[in-house]
Amino acid sequence: MDPSGLGLGGVKAGGPVDPLEFIKRPTVVLRLLALVFAIVVFSCISSEGWQMDHTANQEVCIMNGSSTACSLGNTVAVIAFLAAIGLIVGEYMYSQMSSIKTRKHFLWADIGFSGLWAFFYLVAFSVMTHQWAMAEEPPAGYGHSNIRAAIFFSFISIFLWGACGFLSFQRLQAGFDSAFGGGIDEDALRTDQAQAAGGYQTYQQEGFSEPPFSGQGQSSGGYESVQY
Repeated sequence: MDPSGLGLGGVKAGGPVDPLEFIKRPTVVLRLLALVFAIVVFSCISSEGWQMDHTANQEVCIMNGSSTACSLGNTVAVIAFLAAIGLIVGEYMYSQMSSIKTRKHFLWADIGFSGLWAFFYLVAFSVMTHQWAMAEEPPAGYGHSNIRAAIFFSFISIFLWGACGFLSFQRLQAGFDSAFGGGIDEDALRTDQAQAAGGYQTYQQEGFSEPPFSGQGQSSGGYESVQY
């Protein structure tokens, strides 16, 4: 049990959720940005990342004709969009999770997925950058701005998802420190020790060599001697 009454991450279990405070949370802000950037990436690629090749009579990716570059960027962004929504909902429900074990599982899932998706964004960024550098300039600059925007926001998303995972790891670590480091319990222990030491010193200063009234009411054999 968490001695402070707080769950992992310092959010009280079962506490009410203030919408304004929720929006201001760093993890929520980063995930909202990640969601918006994911929309930008797959919208840019979907709208002008493909063009019609009349010779082959099919659409080809304008990034050096590499369907891998367009498909990878699109897939990573779409999954990131859906995952960001799910994690925001999970963050909203976080304060309603009364079980420390459930909170821990949520944070570990967040850490794992955020780290993995930062890596996938890195791969997508590298592939799109390489293929775009190798590609010929599209006719009339078709899709030029869109592809540059997709590459740029993919690059920024690497750090956004990495930061989300790092913040969740900090919350997990802070929860363990609170539960097992016992900052509150240690302070209470030091206070109790100080009070006990102060009481003992007061007892000595009053000049008692032994506890008062300890010898009253005692006689040999356990009976009082009565004289008539």
